[in-house]
Amino acid sequence: MSEESLQVNLEDTQKDKYLTFRLADEDYGIEICHVTEIIGIQKITAVPDMAHFIKGVINLRGKVIPVMDVRARFNLAPREYDERTCVIVVNVNEQDIGLVVDRVNEVVDIPATQVEPPPATSQSQSSRYIRGIGKMGESVKVLLDAEKLLEI
Repeated sequence: MSEESLQVNLEDTQKDKYLTFRLADEDYGIEICHVTEIIGIQKITAVPDMAHFIKGVINLRGKVIPVMDVRARFNLAPREYDERTCVIVVNVNEQDIGLVVDRVNEVVDIPATQVEPPPATSQSQSSRYIRGIGKMGESVKVLLDAEKLLEI
């Protein structure tokens, strides 16, 4: 099998798959194709003069990556990190960044036919990061646009 067909097959297996996680009382999802790993919270080194939602950097196996607190990005009330707090390491446009979330849930399949556009009534700052609303039975997941989330 050629490397190109292997890449196409890998993309097919990741299509419509989202890693879901919790922030406050809501469940969110991010496309699994952006996720490289999930790690527990670790020491974050503060870096001066960064956006308020960039908490600093971590050393991940010799690679320094910035860490974004998604709660702060969405202007949610801060909360102490605990044993459930995780860092989702994502790669978007060749850039690695860690996303601090309250807890990781699971990987779910949400077919494109079950994704609605974001509500047009929302004018909040954080609504621009929403790719769509994924319907799963009686529940919904707010699906994030990884590229827009990482724009500073």
